[in-house]
Amino acid sequence: MSEQLKGRVALVAGATRGAGRGIAVELGAAGATVYVTGRTTRARRSEYDRPETIEDTADLVSEAGGRGIAVPTDHLEPGQVKALVDRIAGEQGRLDVLVNDIWGGETLFEWDAPLWEHDLDKGLRLLRLAVETHAVTSHHALPLLLSHPGGLVVEVTDGTADYNRDHYRVSFFYDLAKASVLRMAFALGHELGPRGATAVALTPGWLRSEIMLDHFGVREDNWRDALDDVPHFAISETPRYAGRAVAALAADPDAARFNGTSLSSGGLAREYGFTDLDGSRPDAWRYLVEVQDAGRPADVTGYR
Repeated sequence: MSEQLKGRVALVAGATRGAGRGIAVELGAAGATVYVTGRTTRARRSEYDRPETIEDTADLVSEAGGRGIAVPTDHLEPGQVKALVDRIAGEQGRLDVLVNDIWGGETLFEWDAPLWEHDLDKGLRLLRLAVETHAVTSHHALPLLLSHPGGLVVEVTDGTADYNRDHYRVSFFYDLAKASVLRMAFALGHELGPRGATAVALTPGWLRSEIMLDHFGVREDNWRDALDDVPHFAISETPRYAGRAVAALAADPDAARFNGTSLSSGGLAREYGFTDLDGSRPDAWRYLVEVQDAGRPADVTGYR
């Protein structure tokens, strides 16, 4: 068990499942106190109507060696976010790592539907959940983060800046949301850098989230069964891989060299030497360009 982040305090906003949960657990494994937020609790589910809860995430953080603290929060409600940050300030007196992983849009986007055919209410709701929440959270949390030098902000998105610049991502609303989060990290880098903190954008690769595994009808222990239907899924990674990327960044005294940039879990694995849970080192975004998008047969040799 590592204690590189012992004494550090993190907030993972949007930690109910997926990358947020993986990040929270790995921060805990490095010894951090981790506040985890979301809308699904053991008492009440969000509109996703899925079983994962923030209390479960907090328990996993504690089991990993950190201290997990679940705080139900709707990040579209500024008052709730302010109360959350006030609580962290009162209980800890500091905030060292802010991870903005709020999303909530899985049921709201329509694949390849042009703007004029896409459901407008769902599209605008997606933008609120994926973009506005990040801005609200940063607005309230950054003063506390800046109260001690060396703070880190991680904006979690889908796709690197290079990849998203050249590729249409799913639909107008999805594309805009993910590009906006990338730009947030760039803008925050300019605002935080001179004040002693660092902001980056981070994308996982093809994520074996709870929702993705359910979609393919598999579990983490038999996920390769999905390769018969989706061969390129062979490059996929667990949510803990992105978590290890964030933990490595948070423990790096020279993380400021990445300020304002777009990073990936696979790229940071090469930089810091960590692996996914199975000991492999998937590099999904290089694979997508060089193999999947190039129309080549699925083959992860040299990519994980």
